[in-house]
Amino acid sequence: MRHGLLTANRLALLVPAALMAGALGSQYLGGLYPCEMCHWQRWPHYAAIALALLAFLLPVPARRALVLLAAAAIAISGLIGVFHAGVEYGWWPGITGCTSTVRMGGSTEDMLKNILAAPMVRCDVAQWRLVGISLAGWNALISLIGAVTVARLAVKR
Repeated sequence: MRHGLLTANRLALLVPAALMAGALGSQYLGGLYPCEMCHWQRWPHYAAIALALLAFLLPVPARRALVLLAAAAIAISGLIGVFHAGVEYGWWPGITGCTSTVRMGGSTEDMLKNILAAPMVRCDVAQWRLVGISLAGWNALISLIGAVTVARLAVKR
């Protein structure tokens, strides 16, 4: 197997896995609740991880195709991140309302208490920034750079 394709396959797994580790860590360890658009960014990363893992099991032509699909999934997450960051910075309006982390179940009274006690997470307000860039912005940057790098390595002869 060509070295470039193997490296592309590894990156197609590493980039979304690292971004998901950061997202889930910030949620479960850092207490940052994801909004609806945050969840939208996660789905393509889950798909990219699955595609990259499956690619390791296949011969070169099929592997290349799956790695390129994983790169496309990573890029899709990055594009959603661009949109989400734009909403956070007020560059354009969002298309969702606020979301909540309510756990359903139990009696109606319990559900109402859960709804009232749950934090509201707005898609147009960044919960955390590093050097002025929100988590959505970082996802956009890392995902788009990662997707281009994976795709270039996968097609390199």
